[in-house]
Amino acid sequence: MPDLNFHFATASMAFSSSPMPRLFTTWMSRAWPSSIDCDCQEYGAAVLGVARLFGILRGDSKQHGGRTDTGSDQEHFTANADEKQRLESLRRSRSGARREVLHAGILLDLAAGMSDGAAASSNGVNRHTVALCARKFLQFGLEAALGELPRPGKERRIPDDAIAWVQHCACQKPKELGYAYELWTYSVLQEHVRKHCLEAGHASLRELSRSRLHRILTQGEIRPHKIRYYVERRDPEFEAGMAVVLHVYKEVEIVNEELIKGTLKEPPVVTISYDEKPGIQALATTTPDLPPAPRKFRSHLRDYEYKRLGTVSLLAGLDLHTGRVTEIVSDHHASADFIALLGKLDEGYPPQTRIRLLLDNHSAHISKQTQGWLSLHPNRFEFVFTPKHGSWLNIVETMFSKMARSMLRGIRVASKQELIDRIHLYFQNINADPVVFRWKYKMDETSIG
Repeated sequence: MPDLNFHFATASMAFSSSPMPRLFTTWMSRAWPSSIDCDCQEYGAAVLGVARLFGILRGDSKQHGGRTDTGSDQEHFTANADEKQRLESLRRSRSGARREVLHAGILLDLAAGMSDGAAASSNGVNRHTVALCARKFLQFGLEAALGELPRPGKERRIPDDAIAWVQHCACQKPKELGYAYELWTYSVLQEHVRKHCLEAGHASLRELSRSRLHRILTQGEIRPHKIRYYVERRDPEFEAGMAVVLHVYKEVEIVNEELIKGTLKEPPVVTISYDEKPGIQALATTTPDLPPAPRKFRSHLRDYEYKRLGTVSLLAGLDLHTGRVTEIVSDHHASADFIALLGKLDEGYPPQTRIRLLLDNHSAHISKQTQGWLSLHPNRFEFVFTPKHGSWLNIVETMFSKMARSMLRGIRVASKQELIDRIHLYFQNINADPVVFRWKYKMDETSIG
């Protein structure tokens, strides 16, 4: 006779230790109906096998991620000092995520030696939550135990090939696809995708929304409704020309250091950064401005209408050693005006000093008229030209930018002569307290041979 008491006792123990008794009994009632006659030994063995299948038999050997577990997870639970310190900090946190705070409390209770049931009661959860938290810690580590393991989630509606096709369309110009537009708009691109997605084999895009389209373009870092301008490098000798200019700035830096130390009294060569600022508008108001008034006008009030009085051109040379500016203001910036500035520079510096001008390739700088004047002043001037599309290398542009953002900002005058006088006054103020401009960009890459 088989030992029936052993099988029924084992089945009873499995049932009583199960956290899912209802699921267990339901499964057994369906798998082994009472109407079928069977041997008691077979029934007991079946109960034992099902108990092991459900993982509810204490002492049964189970595999968890390569680790053999011979009992509850609490029996094998240990945490090192760093993990306990972080868990304590999380449990005391008032601003941490609720899930992390709860799981930290569970793990600390288990580490203190509490049973699964006691840890569940202490934290207001069921034993299954405690066991799951402990198993995640043992199998995947602390981070996995504090959060949630990744789940498969809902299947993606738009596959990668459809996303790639949308981005490919966005990278083409609309006119290439038969539209009158130069650039895409979201509505035009959305309509194009919906209209042609079926023939391209991407049926998932038939109901593409504007927000989804925006996310697809953002994912590809594409902004087909925008234009960014750049300058095509057309000068093959740009790098060499830039190096010449940077060498000039390096020499100026060395000379200025010697002047500050007192080891050099006068620079052997004076370097002037020169350029023109044409088209400065002389604008007049049609109605006098209203100045700010307490509790009445917070700022100046100005009528939108204005009157044009003409334009003037500023020609200025910035001394890179002293910060002083030599300027003339004229109606034009032709060769005669450039020669006038050269004459002013000739008068402003000692006869034995050589003057080196850093300037661009404007036609007035290399005209026959200019070359004729320079021939009358041999060994007095030296020109260093910036490369093509490299006027930004000329440091005087920084001074012009500062002037446009300060003195010329919102300027209104009663006549063109008033504008000229105020420009001269601006440079008088600068020369009274000059500031030496220093070039920094790529200077660390420049050396004097």
